[in-house]
Amino acid sequence: MNPENTLNSSPDSKPGKTAGNNGSKWVNLYNNAEGYGIVAVALHWSFVIVVTGLFALGVWMTSLDYYHEWYKRGPDLHRSIGVLLFMLLLFRVYWRISNPLPEPEPCTPTWQNRIAHWVHLGMYLLLFTMVISGYLISTADGRGVDVFGMFQVPALIELNIENLEDRAGEVHWYLALTLAVMAGIHALAALKHHFIDRDRTLVKMLGKRSPN
Repeated sequence: MNPENTLNSSPDSKPGKTAGNNGSKWVNLYNNAEGYGIVAVALHWSFVIVVTGLFALGVWMTSLDYYHEWYKRGPDLHRSIGVLLFMLLLFRVYWRISNPLPEPEPCTPTWQNRIAHWVHLGMYLLLFTMVISGYLISTADGRGVDVFGMFQVPALIELNIENLEDRAGEVHWYLALTLAVMAGIHALAALKHHFIDRDRTLVKMLGKRSPN
């Protein structure tokens, strides 16, 4: 599904046109009216892979007993990747705001574009709230989050809430399920565009531009 292009940019500053003084085109770096640039494409599919992996890891961790070798290693890995994903999410939001979206497909009704816009917005909000709930789970005991031994995110939020870790964990779980459902709907809509409507909605996110 392709959200409406609500971003405004001047003709002089619009990305995806030319670079330097020789008029040469940037090769799939920025978005333009015809398709997504390589940065947006890489961010999109990176999130698909990482978020899917985190979800699978999270589900698997719930089945581990105390004596399993991954009982502690799994959550440590989950937390570390989650922090890095949050940093990438901030960059993705910046890139989304600073780049125009491709034009919607002419055959797509306006109401579908509006639904797509809100689905995208909903997934962004879910990702942010999942990070916050995950942070509360990890820092409920006052300890920071160690990220692959490279740096530590301190426990900045002190909430005097009984069973905070369990409550935040429950919220985190249901947010993850909601995101999985929305992502599934999003994927089905993309397949519908590709195989039924036969438009360019899906191939745009593969980095392919219009032949002309």
